[in-house]
Amino acid sequence: MPIGVDSNNPLSLLETESLTCKFDDLIAVDQVSFAVEESEVFGLVGPNGAGKTTMIKILTTLRRPTSGTARICGFDIVKDPGSVRRQIGYVPQMVSADGDLTAIENLLLYSKLYDVPSAERFPRAKEALDFMNLSDVADKRVRQFSGGMIRRLEIAQSMLHRPRMLFLDEPTVGLDPVARSSVWEHIMELRDKYKTTILLTTHMMEEVENLCTRMAIMNHGKMVAIGTAAELKTATGDPDATLDEVFIKFAGAESLEAGGFQQVSRARRTARRLG
Repeated sequence: MPIGVDSNNPLSLLETESLTCKFDDLIAVDQVSFAVEESEVFGLVGPNGAGKTTMIKILTTLRRPTSGTARICGFDIVKDPGSVRRQIGYVPQMVSADGDLTAIENLLLYSKLYDVPSAERFPRAKEALDFMNLSDVADKRVRQFSGGMIRRLEIAQSMLHRPRMLFLDEPTVGLDPVARSSVWEHIMELRDKYKTTILLTTHMMEEVENLCTRMAIMNHGKMVAIGTAAELKTATGDPDATLDEVFIKFAGAESLEAGGFQQVSRARRTARRLG
């Protein structure tokens, strides 16, 4: 069993048990069991093809598992997907804001999609802009935004219905260090102010070190390690190990090169979109 698994924790907001997803002969997610606690920032890392994206799609009800179970806020992702969707927010790696609309127009549109009561739509949109430090560009078209501003707007969109859990798929890919730091700051504010539980995927060990209370490493569809950074460093036999060394220990040195061209191409495409 991977380090730190505790699917019976009564405070867990997310619980999976033997979650599996197959595509013909390929097992993309293989008997995965883990839990994420309330108000935790949980990092999911691994090489390309490890199963991270499939895992996110399953947990956000975009794909049905082949077998196993998962519950978010007590709701089964297969038996009650509508209730799950009302409890979660999701920021995909692909840009989801409409560049031809202003920031406030994007937020009002998303508030309708999330069934926010009509009387609350504008106040919530304004609150979200204030929280993300975007109030001064509320009436500016999003195509004029920097990459970091777009990411902050997308996080604001995902929080309009006040979800208890937020899924972020590589939220800072393609961003410069200043924009990345700004997004990190707002992610931590979400956890501290709204007690939002966050699960994020990333390829950046620095991001895990700065944001995550715990992390899980996936490889070949399996979760091979779960724990705090300190726990996983100790598990390598060297408490002073870097997280890069932790990654190599559990995912294998060859994983550093896995999907190299694909990963670089994807990051560059995202960078162009965030422009």
